Amino acid sequence: MDISLIAGLLVLGAAVGFAAGLLGIGGGMLLVPFITMILTAKHFPQEYVIHMAIATSLATIMFTSISSVRAHHARGAVMWNIVKLLAPGILIGSWVGPWIGAHLNASTLALSFAVFVAFSATQMLIDKKPAAARDLPSATGMFAAGGGIGVLAGLVGAGGGFVSVPFMTWCNVKIHNAVATSAALGFPIALAGTLSNVYFGLQEDNLPSGSLGFIYLPALLVISLASVTTAPLGARTAHKLPVKSLKKIFAVLLYSLAAYMLYKAFA
Repeated sequence: MDISLIAGLLVLGAAVGFAAGLLGIGGGMLLVPFITMILTAKHFPQEYVIHMAIATSLATIMFTSISSVRAHHARGAVMWNIVKLLAPGILIGSWVGPWIGAHLNASTLALSFAVFVAFSATQMLIDKKPAAARDLPSATGMFAAGGGIGVLAGLVGAGGGFVSVPFMTWCNVKIHNAVATSAALGFPIALAGTLSNVYFGLQEDNLPSGSLGFIYLPALLVISLASVTTAPLGARTAHKLPVKSLKKIFAVLLYSLAAYMLYKAFA
């Protein structure tokens, strides 16, 4: 990689790490479109660009989530009882998500990503308050919820925060606890999704040099180095700034990225 590309990936990784800590997202909603742009500019095979962007995004979340959750845990904000209930379903769903993605063409995958990102942005803007009496479901319900979160996250290469944070706040978990707990859930999502993307990617014959399955290792290395540095800063900032206002700004950015992925789906 040339110096300009490395610099761009470092900036991207720093921004994504900060966003992950601040909003409890894995960063995939930012990473996937920008990695898609970078790989397209480097003339990677179009049939693999979206798959590789999603897989590389998931792999970086393994490192970002560890850095982010340590900062949240230090403040006692992570609800580990929720993590334990959701994690089993998440592990299964996060393996299944990339399996589904491996059977979709690039256009369908880009369209799926655009829809989910637009949905996430809308959730941020609406910020609907949950009913006062609503609580977390039973253990079986939590397993099912974890499976659904894992499938969606593995399919679109995100840390699951775009689903898990609204789900937890809908069940009357305080927003700062939901953000912190979502950060902890990012690791099992990323781990299972990464292994799945490596496994299914290794069955492809014409992937570019530097790939491990669908994962593009140079981008993974550079982005991860930057993101683990800024994720704790984002986590600390989350406890000081009006996150509701920041989410509105972030939602506008997400709509723009969804529009780009929609363009890729039909280009």
